[in-house]
Amino acid sequence: MEHKVAHHFASAEQAFESSKLGLWLFLVTEILLFGGLFVVYIIFRGLYPETFHACSHELNKVLGGINTIVLICSSLSMAMAVDRTRQNDSNKANQYLMITLFCAAMFMVIKYIEYQHKFHEGLLPGGNFTFPGLQGDPKAPLFFSLYFMMTGLHGIHVLVGMGLISWILYRSNKKQFNSSYYTPVELVGLYWHLVDLIWIYLFPLLYLIG
Repeated sequence: MEHKVAHHFASAEQAFESSKLGLWLFLVTEILLFGGLFVVYIIFRGLYPETFHACSHELNKVLGGINTIVLICSSLSMAMAVDRTRQNDSNKANQYLMITLFCAAMFMVIKYIEYQHKFHEGLLPGGNFTFPGLQGDPKAPLFFSLYFMMTGLHGIHVLVGMGLISWILYRSNKKQFNSSYYTPVELVGLYWHLVDLIWIYLFPLLYLIG
């Protein structure tokens, strides 16, 4: 299917560059959003280092590590999907997109298992914190408030990414992308790489400080 360039663009190349610039501006706002949370986390970690170290021991490093590997693999498969689309190999591109989608779903399932354990143990933010092992530390709920805020926001971004990947997979199955038009695939790929990168920062900050 031949892609028609919008009338307000002089060429397909100009449309692509404009779209890419727009996405990069959006990604900058995402970096500012998570950057603010990172700053808040670092400030409180500096104020209450013992509490944060103790709380980090209650996080499952194995599941967090598995999720890190899963997202790195998904980033690789997303990059391969973009490359195959550029090479007019839509069948391979679809396979890599499905792998990326599967990895994203696996990440969310593992995160659900983690959250379920936290709920069961009472490792919750604010006044809902009831975990007996840390109840003597009044700042322990603060750590888990930040944990749920940062990982929850990241999880929302993963779900959005899954929706976008499903959308381009649907369009790719209809042969709407090729070497002359693959802008949506590349832009979704850039978004997904940022989602992966944010987790690579979250994992050591939250899980490995202890």
